Amino acid sequence: MPEERDEENLKKETGRSQCGGCCTRISNLAVTVGSTHAIENVNLHFHCGEFTVITGPNGAGKSTLLKAIAGEIPYTGEILFRRFDTNEKMKPKIGYVPQNMPFDPGAPLTVEDLFALCLSSRPRWLFRSRSVRKTALESLGTVEASHLLSRKLGCLSGGELQRVFLSLALNPRPDILLLDEPVSGVDAAGLNLFYAMISELRAKYDLSIVMISHDFHLSARYADRIVFLNKTVLCSGTPAEALKNESVNSFFGAADSRTPGGYGGISHHCKSGNPPPAASRTRRINEAGENTRGKDHN
Repeated sequence: MPEERDEENLKKETGRSQCGGCCTRISNLAVTVGSTHAIENVNLHFHCGEFTVITGPNGAGKSTLLKAIAGEIPYTGEILFRRFDTNEKMKPKIGYVPQNMPFDPGAPLTVEDLFALCLSSRPRWLFRSRSVRKTALESLGTVEASHLLSRKLGCLSGGELQRVFLSLALNPRPDILLLDEPVSGVDAAGLNLFYAMISELRAKYDLSIVMISHDFHLSARYADRIVFLNKTVLCSGTPAEALKNESVNSFFGAADSRTPGGYGGISHHCKSGNPPPAASRTRRINEAGENTRGKDHN
């Protein structure tokens, strides 16, 4: 039975027999653009407290799926948000970081200004709100970026920008966090730190996190579940289960052989197919923080 299997996997992967917040169930989801099916027959279940990575080839509909969940585009099928304990429908708070956040890097806009624009309807140049500043500092603090408050956006590195946008998506605290390739343009050290930070946020706030990524190596290390999407779901399971899937192996194996140093693929990085236990993940988070303290890896 699918539902029984979901709960069995949840207990195996997270050590919890049930989750306590918002669960997302997607049934027969389809999005059509003109006469083209961007995605079709998508069936998924995202548990609260789980970190799910969606991967697949370019043009597979990954961003389209996140936009549908966020309610930004029309779709057919059903997306249900329910409280696990009562099974009642709910309207969750959704945090969303899109793939591209366009802004003028030459504009004299600081991180604090950005928060003021997002959190207040009053013109920033007419006032400076202590409450906005306090909220901005608290939000930035959740991603260890409080020191960026007075920095100009155009002077931030790619990794620093992603942390600022992530902190905005975490205010107010969401039930579901959607991240569309948030680590594009971030170097290798920054990638590890970002994944560790996301995993820590998931554990601390019991968030349901759904992230698009092309890096199977890091996804297998940190994610609870991996979804391989190519217009429809070809694989959904634990990293170990994904490693055994023919479509996943075919795509990442071919990409790994074409790309010098690999494509975050399977053959060079995940030979055992076994993701580390939760204790190892927690240890890596602490190690990442120690190794990067006082340094800018972004």
